Amino acid sequence: MRFTKSIAAATFSVCAIACFGTSFAEDKNMAVVNGVPIPQARLDFVTKMQAAQGQKETPDTAKQLREALITREIITQEALRKGLDKSVEYQTQIDLAKQQILVNAFLEDYLKTHEPTDADLKAEYEKIKTEQFDPNAREYKARHILIKKEADAKAVLAQIKKGGKFDEIAKKKSEDTGSKAKGGELDWTDGANLVKPFAEAMKTLKKGETTQTLVKTQYGFHIIRMDDVRTPQFPPFEEVKDRVQQQILGKQRDELVDNLRKAAKVE
Repeated sequence: MRFTKSIAAATFSVCAIACFGTSFAEDKNMAVVNGVPIPQARLDFVTKMQAAQGQKETPDTAKQLREALITREIITQEALRKGLDKSVEYQTQIDLAKQQILVNAFLEDYLKTHEPTDADLKAEYEKIKTEQFDPNAREYKARHILIKKEADAKAVLAQIKKGGKFDEIAKKKSEDTGSKAKGGELDWTDGANLVKPFAEAMKTLKKGETTQTLVKTQYGFHIIRMDDVRTPQFPPFEEVKDRVQQQILGKQRDELVDNLRKAAKVE
């Protein structure tokens, strides 16, 4: 949670601090409102939550948070006075909130004792690499000129064949507003994001080559030049180590939940 316009407003929306019915063992209180104590442990807990989410504690924010918790207590007391805690909807929300807190606590406790080792992470990394990385794949850095009318496109192609500079002609003649200003330059691609006729023609080109005939797509007529071709590089282990860990933990969590479901008697 981050404080925005009002710390009080932000605190009202924090589900996690509403540990409904939780008894704090800490005797010290941060305040007493209409005879009802607000444990210091509650303030400490919310402060810890804020720190975990990047909120820096300052004397000002600490004061505002204290006032927000006092305001919560005042409104809570008023809600209890009106008997709002007796409604079925309220009780249902309380039950769901308690369940969610316990579910989170259980899963966190399980995962703490099942941290994957470096060997586990490297094995998973290699598995992902084998499944997702094709060493024969290629990525292409191309330029193109798009002309909607075939006759105009043929004239531009003839100009290029006579030695005209591709990028300069693209800036003047191309009707692709996305790449025109960059001399027809396109981003690196494996071709999957391009229309089929364009991708197929592009992949036949070697570095420095230009299509000798027009390439027709639903957008018009293209002239394509290949600037460079490369083999894509799979991210190194250290770069994706954290993501691999999260993937393993996610699998462990899903397997745990699945086993609990299978063992449970549901009527």
